[in-house]
Formats: sequence, C-alpha cells, structure tokens
Amino acid sequence: MGEEKNPGTEERPKWDNKVQYLLTCIGFAVGIGNLWRFPYLCQIYGGGAFLIPYLIALVFQGLPLLYLELAIGQRLRMGSIGVWKNISPMLGGVGIASMVVSFLVSMFYNTIIAWVLWYFFNSFQNPLPWSQCPLNANQTGYSSECEKSTSVNYFWYRETLNITEDIGISGSLQWWMVICLATAWCVIYICFIKGIDSMGKAVYVTATFPYLVLTIFLIRALTLPGATDGLVYLFTPDWEILKKPQVWLDAATQIFFSLSVAFGGLIAFSSYNAERNDCERDALVVGITNSATSLYGSIPIFSILGFKARTNFNTCLEQNILTLTNHFDIAERNMTVENYDQWFDYLNVTHPGDIASLPLRVCDLQNFLDQSASGTGLAFIVFTEAVLEMPGSQVWAVLFFVMLLSLGLSSMFGNVEGVLTPLQELKLVPKWLPHEVLTAIVCLVSFLIGLIFTLGSGNYWVEVFNAYVGSVPLLIIAFCEMVGVAYIYGMKTFSEDIYFMTGRRPNIYWKACWMVISPLMLLVVFVAYVALQAGTYPTYPAWNPNYENFPQTETKEYPKWVFGIIVALVVVPILSIPVVAVYNLIRCGMKKSNANVSGPNPYSNEAFEIETQERNTQSI
Repeated sequence: MGEEKNPGTEERPKWDNKVQYLLTCIGFAVGIGNLWRFPYLCQIYGGGAFLIPYLIALVFQGLPLLYLELAIGQRLRMGSIGVWKNISPMLGGVGIASMVVSFLVSMFYNTIIAWVLWYFFNSFQNPLPWSQCPLNANQTGYSSECEKSTSVNYFWYRETLNITEDIGISGSLQWWMVICLATAWCVIYICFIKGIDSMGKAVYVTATFPYLVLTIFLIRALTLPGATDGLVYLFTPDWEILKKPQVWLDAATQIFFSLSVAFGGLIAFSSYNAERNDCERDALVVGITNSATSLYGSIPIFSILGFKARTNFNTCLEQNILTLTNHFDIAERNMTVENYDQWFDYLNVTHPGDIASLPLRVCDLQNFLDQSASGTGLAFIVFTEAVLEMPGSQVWAVLFFVMLLSLGLSSMFGNVEGVLTPLQELKLVPKWLPHEVLTAIVCLVSFLIGLIFTLGSGNYWVEVFNAYVGSVPLLIIAFCEMVGVAYIYGMKTFSEDIYFMTGRRPNIYWKACWMVISPLMLLVVFVAYVALQAGTYPTYPAWNPNYENFPQTETKEYPKWVFGIIVALVVVPILSIPVVAVYNLIRCGMKKSNANVSGPNPYSNEAFEIETQERNTQSI
C-alpha cells in the first residue's frame, strides 16, 4: 500500500504545524464535561475506585475508537461522509448521522457558552450580583423566592434563566440571553471565518488557556481551609461500590463521550494532515491528555468544594454555639468551633433536657461533602457560592468563567467542523458559494433554532438535548464505524494503510480491540443503557417556588408530547444509517436487473466472457 490514496481531486487545506493539529484535537476532546462531570462521578462512585472502570474503558474502548477515526480520516483525506461512502456506499448514512448529531449538539452546547458569557459579564461587578438577594416589588424586604432558597440559586434560576415551573410553560424570550447567545455564535463565526486557518490560530489560546487557569486555581485552592477534606473525600476508594453495574456503565459512557468520538469532527481534523504522519502517537497523546486533564481538574475543583463544605460546617457550628451560649449564659469565646464537641458532650450529660429542647442543627462535615453536584449545578451554583467566600472573589469568578469559555469554544470548533465538512461533501452547497457565507448560514440557522433555549423553559430543553442527543445515537454511530472498518473495509487493508502512514503495522492489541473487544463493549453499553432507560419513565427536576418542599426541585414526568420529541431526538439522527443502506441495496439490485434485461455489451470483456461460457456449455 505504498501508493497515496487521494479520492478527491481538490487540494485539501493543511495544518500549519503538528502542534496546531494536536491542540485542536485536544481542545475538541477536553470540554466543560471534564470539569463538571468526571469529578462528580468520582465523588458518587467511591472516589479512587472509580478510576479502575474508567481506565479499563479508556484502554479498551476510548483509545481504539479514537485511533481508528484519526487513522481513517488521515488516510482517505475526507470528512465523515466522504470517508464512509468511500469505504462502502452502504455506510454513507453513518456520516450523515454524525453530521446531524454534531448540529444538534452545537445548538444546545453554545447555549451553555451563552450562560458562561452572562456570568462572565456579571463577574466584573462589586459585589458580585449573586452575593445578595434583591428587594421585593414593594421595596420593603428581600424577594421571598430568594429568601427561601439562596442568593446564588436565585441569580441562576430567576435572574439568568427566569425559569418557568414546568417544561410545558414556554415563557418568553429572555432578551439578555438572546444577546449572549448571539455573541457566542458571532465568536464562533469569527474563529471559523477562514476555515482551519483562523480556527488553527484560535486554538493556541482556547486549548492552552484552561490549563493556565487550572494551575492558578490549583495553587490557590490547595491553600484554602478545608481543601484537604475535599481531596480526601474525592480520592478515598470505596471498593464495594465496584460491584454495582451502574458504575461500569457510567465509566464507559463518560470516557466515550469525553473523547468526542463519533461526532465526525476528529475525522475532519485528521483529514487535513499529511498522509505520512504517526496517527497512533497522536491518538495516544490526545486520549491520555484528555483523561489526565479530568484528573488534574478534579483536584482544584474538589479542593474548593472541600473549602465550601468546611465553611458551611463551621457556620453550622457557630449557629449552634450562639444558641448554646445564649441559653446557658456561657461567656463569649469560651465555646469555639475547636472545642464545640467537648462542650456539647458536657452539656448533654449535665443538662440533657435543655439540650433536647433547643433547636440545634445537626452539623456533620460528611453530609456537607455529600452534597454532590454536576453540570450546571456545579458551575453556576456550587462553584459560584464557593467563590463568594474567597478573598478577591471577582478575580476568581472572572478566571473561572474565562476558563469555561475557552473549554467550550474549543469543543464547539469540532462540532461546527463536523457540520461544515459533511455539508460540502454532500454537494448540497454550490461550489461558487464562499466558505465564509456557508459558515455564516450555518451559524445563523443554529442561532435561530437555538432561541428555544433562551425561553423560560430553555434550561429544561438543554437538559433534554444533553441527555438524549449525545447518548444512543453516538453509541450506534461508533459501533457502525468499528464494524465498517474492521469487516467491510477490511482489517488487512486498514493495517496496510497504517503501515503506509506510520511505518509500522498495528499490533495485536489494536486489532483485537477493533475486531472484537471494542464493538462488544459498545454493544453491551448500548443494551445496558437502553434497558435502564426503558425501565423508568423519564423525569426532570423543575424549579417551582410554589412546591411544598421548595427550594428542593420538584421531580416531574415529561409530558407525552415531550416524550415524543425525546424519541425523535434519539431516532432521527441515526435514521439515515438504515435508510441510506436500504437505498443503495435497492439501487444496486435495480442496476443488476437492468444489466440482465439489456443483455451483454459486445464491446466489453464481460460480454466476451459470458459468450465464451455459453459456447463451452453448448459444446459439453
């Protein structure tokens, strides 16, 4: 396989250098989920024990699929649709499915970036706007909703989202979020205006800046009181929890979605490489960097969460100390946080009746550490509340949201590339249309559809898209990719291609993963995921100030019409896979039947062979 395969006649753009390519792939893989999903899973699944199923999933599922996508894109030098059509017309729907998923994910993902921008703009105020409750309409006191919850919750649910109490109540467009969403799409457009030339320059900032901020946060977080509590809680292993199947399922899905495989963006990025490039080393660098970032980011995150838990624990003790001091006329400063347990034990022995009658809170540090949160709850509620307790809170808030903005933009580059490149390969866009205009059209359409996420019910719809668009469809796409390369394209051909690109053939580990282990793991994860989802009717947490247990969220079942949309979000993206396959089968059958009806062409070798066979048959 020493000859170059270049099915297209047009010269493809190229990266300026290898660093630019690797930073783009790392930026696409390392996203916001590395900071608000991975630490959460470590927290609820036994700390360090969770790393065992996570690393197993990385080695036998994540890395093989990542290597496969980088290799096939680099060898065939096409985007997701071109690659799979080139391997077999039957697989053309796989590329279309990746494009649809990338488009749907881009719409809601950029809404998260819009939320980050809103908090970033508000972080320059002193005091921070989520640090105190606003006055009510009569200017006679604070807002009752804010007093019942907290100022941080109020700013998120009311000032930012202006959320409705039900997904069926749409509410109106929130103009401030419309402006932030438009700004987010304008930033994406500017970065993409010249294709990989402009995007490649942007990743030097968006892919590296988060590591600088993480390091700054790490140094600061480790000096906070309670940081050790958070780290001990995070990494103390609970081996018993590994017996639960849900742990292994979540580990497999986390590593799969974290690497951003099956979106089509990595295939497009690798197609801009020179054909003779060590894609195996690239896959290892990107995959290991992604997982290392998750671990690295967990340390400052949980150091700060430990600081928050310790602060809340001390506040709880101080309230009890005030109650006890006033009741027993204890001299001030005699009872402190440090000696509270001794005083409480003494008073409980000498005055058990009084102690039982007092409204003392149960102060347990473990309970405060157990208050886990992920996703928007971690970024916009828990972390913003922790920042309020840190000296120079505005600076830390700005740094935090700039870091989230950089992570989000890097991931958006891959999602948008996963839409633009397939659109050009489908030849739905005239060749004379400039790339800048096509990019503008895609961004504008995405923005207009994405306005549903700026409604009062927008947060509920973000949760719907986040939970269902990037789940089953990606698992099916990845499974088709594995089977397509290993059994349709052929492992022998693929091995020769890798030998041509890297100078060495894939070892037994890669082959075993591509042919057996990885497809089997994907199939098991898919079946387990569907079985878990099918067992319960989907629900969502609603923010309802009229709920009897407010400020706890009210768990509601999705309406039937929303459930229908959920089914559509799962089915529609992958519908192209069987449709294109069936279409090509019918088309192939029609061609054969037409060839038989019209008879052999006397000027073709095929006709000569058929006539020769007929003469031999007659002579026999």
